[in-house]
Amino acid sequence: MRRLTHTLFLALGLLVGSGLAQAFSLDLGKLVDIAKQASNMGEIDEERERQIGEDMSSKLLGAAPLLDNPGMQKYVNDLGQWLALQTDRSGLAWRFGILDTNDINAFAAPGGFVFITAGLLGRLQSEAELAAVIAHEIGHVIRKHHLIAIQQEAPSNILTNVMSMAADQDENSAEWNFLIDAGSDLYTKGLSREDELDADLVGVVILARAGYDPYALAAVLQRLDGVNPDDSTLVLMQKTHPAPDERLLVLLAAMGDQLDPYQDQPAVVERFRAKLVDESS
Repeated sequence: MRRLTHTLFLALGLLVGSGLAQAFSLDLGKLVDIAKQASNMGEIDEERERQIGEDMSSKLLGAAPLLDNPGMQKYVNDLGQWLALQTDRSGLAWRFGILDTNDINAFAAPGGFVFITAGLLGRLQSEAELAAVIAHEIGHVIRKHHLIAIQQEAPSNILTNVMSMAADQDENSAEWNFLIDAGSDLYTKGLSREDELDADLVGVVILARAGYDPYALAAVLQRLDGVNPDDSTLVLMQKTHPAPDERLLVLLAAMGDQLDPYQDQPAVVERFRAKLVDESS
């Protein structure tokens, strides 16, 4: 079946605390270049986008299952739902989860599927840093980075055939499987450098809108830059992302002082630590 049935992926749509309920009217276009379009793939309807994302997510979950910790899964999902509400694609059926692997990484798939690994979660020090990682992945989804990359990879005749198929016809077709394989390969090949830097910029705007310290993403990048480069848990992230120090330099240069009015927004350290302790005991 296409539908992901794991109960941890229920869309809860809950806020993460009354103190975070103010959404700022930041103009996304002031911080990021929104000229990049999804070309023909941008015309895909949300139902087909969701199907692509579900099948890509299923392949990802086959390699690294969800962490068996309902409390932490709910915490991450609640937080992700709040962050997604700050975007112009809040109507997607967003799903957020923690993967049971020590690798340091995070992933997204079209249609609103976002994952963080237990290994990366364990390196974070605040709710704002967790929100920063999730917001970066949300950025990939709302900018359709994966869909654009798939379009560039797949021959035009395959795209045309898949887009013209009825939903109940494509699941076992060779064209559909080619499309999903091309998308799933992005988890090991990576998106482009430009896409990763773009998602960083989108992420800090989402952070500010959601009421978090927008510099939390910079803190995450600094922490990743301090991890021993020979650490085996970093191998895939190093392969699929620009170096943290490069991302940090580009991010801070692009931000300038535009988000300084929001730098006193909270990092939410105590609640984050309490959740980690309570749900691990």
